Amino acid sequence: MAAPPHHRPPPAEGIWLYGHHAVAAALDNPLRPCRRLLATAPALARLGRLAERPGLEVERVGPKELARVLPEDVVHQGCALLVGPLPTRPLEALLAGLGAEALVLVLDRIQDPRNLGAILRSAAALDVAGVILPERRSAPLGAACAKAASGALDMVPIVEVTNLVQAIESLKRAGFWVVGLDAHAEPPLESLPWRPRRALVLGSEEKGMRRLVAEHCDLSAKLAIAPRIDSLNVAVAAGIALYLLARGLPRP
Repeated sequence: MAAPPHHRPPPAEGIWLYGHHAVAAALDNPLRPCRRLLATAPALARLGRLAERPGLEVERVGPKELARVLPEDVVHQGCALLVGPLPTRPLEALLAGLGAEALVLVLDRIQDPRNLGAILRSAAALDVAGVILPERRSAPLGAACAKAASGALDMVPIVEVTNLVQAIESLKRAGFWVVGLDAHAEPPLESLPWRPRRALVLGSEEKGMRRLVAEHCDLSAKLAIAPRIDSLNVAVAAGIALYLLARGLPRP
């Protein structure tokens, strides 16, 4: 049976990505449908052979032409790329392709696309094997997210699921140790033992993990920070936590 689609329906014409890193990563991703590139002469030179992608419509333009298709005051660095959505990636396919050691990130309704993009950037930098997020009530995987991700949106495998709790249970059946990040938990994250298959769960900016999501984690842990600050921005917390799980836990 074919897996149900997980991606939100994009606008009929697609979305415009902007900024050198986001555009270059999309052009370099063979799975990303790339339709039309608008770029200034310097931006085209910087993109180099990536702008020669077969089937891509390329137009050399000035800043005024870019301003007509992009939101006001965005930093586009002279280029904009009209793209379609990435193909659906079922959770089962992601899990089947993972090795004995893997780090997976689960995001429970991150609301700000810039936070989501920053988290994806950290995930790419720390070799996260996949990011799982709910298909509804999360920040869109659009232009603002792509710009903040600085190319990572087209680098890190992303799976959108209808039920995050069921996805966590699938991770556990696949041998993943699932840790939820909670500022009010007792053990510090850095005190946990190393496991070959680790999954980190992060909640939304204001409310954190939903109750059922937290209850289905194997345990919750916190980042040990100074008591004068009660919490961190979710993207900052994600970067620190992913670093600890990827590089900081002592191996047996």
